[in-house]
Amino acid sequence: MNNSLRLLRDRNFGPYLTGNLLSNCGTWFQNLAQSLLVYRLTKSTFMVGVVNFAQFIGMFALSPWSGSAADRFDRRRLLVVTQLGAVAVTGAMAVLSATGHATAGIVIALAVILGLTTAFAIPALMALIPLLVVPEDLGPAVALNSVSFTLARGVGPLLGALVIHELGISAAFGLNAASYLALIGALAIIKPTPQAPRPAQRPQLRDTLRVLRDDTRLAALMAVVVAVSLSQDPVSTLTPGFAKQLLHHPDVYSGVLIGAFGVGSAVAGFYLASRTSHSVRRLPYTCGLMGVSMALFALSPSLVTASVCLFFGGIGFLASNTTATTIVQLEVDDAQRGRVMALWSASFLGIRPFASLGDGGIAAAGGLRTAAFVMAIPALVAAVVGGLRLRGRARVPTHPSELDEVELGEVEVETQL
Repeated sequence: MNNSLRLLRDRNFGPYLTGNLLSNCGTWFQNLAQSLLVYRLTKSTFMVGVVNFAQFIGMFALSPWSGSAADRFDRRRLLVVTQLGAVAVTGAMAVLSATGHATAGIVIALAVILGLTTAFAIPALMALIPLLVVPEDLGPAVALNSVSFTLARGVGPLLGALVIHELGISAAFGLNAASYLALIGALAIIKPTPQAPRPAQRPQLRDTLRVLRDDTRLAALMAVVVAVSLSQDPVSTLTPGFAKQLLHHPDVYSGVLIGAFGVGSAVAGFYLASRTSHSVRRLPYTCGLMGVSMALFALSPSLVTASVCLFFGGIGFLASNTTATTIVQLEVDDAQRGRVMALWSASFLGIRPFASLGDGGIAAAGGLRTAAFVMAIPALVAAVVGGLRLRGRARVPTHPSELDEVELGEVEVETQL
């Protein structure tokens, strides 16, 4: 934990993490507010899936260009531009909802535009981290960055639910707009080291895909990210319906359910941030924990039981995603980092629009519990396949953080999840 505390005080990483945490909290205000607004306007879980699809489809569609942009342009300046665009979109949402002019179609259209800014921001955010810390601190820095996402997942929905209950949906949109300004302020303070020179030729999508083809280990880690992203979708798409229709509470209690998942994620994140070694051997167990917890959530008879299941689901989710992401960050070259992290963002966030549509469609056809249970399957499959395919072939450590692992007697092994 000493490494984590030192990084929190670092003049570059500390402000970045604080600004990112505030922005992430605002994002959960946004997610909850737009889901509740569409749900109240349409009374349809499927339409909640549609708005989630709209928000994240840009991440999938633009990943070749967003990753290239993070490699070719100054990442800090690129982030400032995207955050200013996000301020404009969320400010418009706040005004339209406050004046009663917001419709489901308008919310969905603005969600698409907001998703375009996010598509370019996420690869740049992830690729900026190695420029803020020394190489031996990269593992804890990635874990702490994951904590900022997951702590926001815990705190953001709970605070968002309170804001919406007391001040209304438009206030939640407005506070999200302000949170982007906090990240812009942090970006103005930090001084990252120079990034690798931009490539002489514009990178092509096939070049990035060739990296995955040639590195089955990297492809396996991306597959883990896809699996846990699919299995966590009910936390966003189904919780308004679960809270109101099945657990018999106001729909705003979806913030409690989302928050429970986030608190579990934060607990796992703080633990991982204290470690300097990361092994693929834990992935079958963490994926299994997430899959089982999400399946039990589908069967939960009460708000308390559902919250406990989501708490453990959050632990499994964060542990799986952070382990996979940290190993990717440690092994990729900086010249390719933006493109590889764009593939990561497409795997983690870009898959969500399809998950949301599928999740909402299954709920409309077969019920909320059926949808939640089906969406637990990808994490369970990742756990089973990963457990069967682990091989005992030792891998020669190539990074200082991996040397720590060998000294502790842990041999990192190849996997094809």
